[in-house]
Amino acid sequence: MNTPVIGVLALQGDVREHLIALAAADAVARPVRRPEEIAEVDGLVIPGGESTTISKLAVLFGVMEPLRARVRDGMPVYGTCAGMIMLADKILDPRSGQETFGGIDMIVRRNAFGRQNESFEAAVDVRGVEGDPVEGVFIRAPWVESVGAEAEVLAEHGGHIVAVRQGNALATSFHPELTGDHRVHGLFVDMVRANRTPESL
Repeated sequence: MNTPVIGVLALQGDVREHLIALAAADAVARPVRRPEEIAEVDGLVIPGGESTTISKLAVLFGVMEPLRARVRDGMPVYGTCAGMIMLADKILDPRSGQETFGGIDMIVRRNAFGRQNESFEAAVDVRGVEGDPVEGVFIRAPWVESVGAEAEVLAEHGGHIVAVRQGNALATSFHPELTGDHRVHGLFVDMVRANRTPESL
């Protein structure tokens, strides 16, 4: 049976909710904190949280370079909110010393939708997700200012790009893991499953 093992980067953010959503989407889900754990998963979710903190902790825990290397090598990766920022090749307004994992040719603006007290929910049509729109939870959410030629825009809200895919990398401004609707995680699990080689099954 093709059941992929998908990690959730457990340095900061809503790790538990992603683990639950991945399990509901028929993946084996586990938290990842150490470099050797990155080598053991078929795909990785980078959760929301605070992108500058995630960047500093990734360096501190020694996972920044191993994770960058696996993303470059094509490991499927999915970032939500701060995770979207971490997958951007460029941040419009980075904090001093802030690094990203990269993987998607896009420019992202941090906290673009406003502060914590301006958080909101909205129905979002996401290309590749069948059925009704996805209920997006936007919490200090970024948006994508622009994408390169290889990046595909999957969703927009209010005239701003809020979901992008490039190859095996997926990113959303919003938090689908907080809604009980696991279709976006299902899309990612399908990406991971499709990427696995016959030898790994």
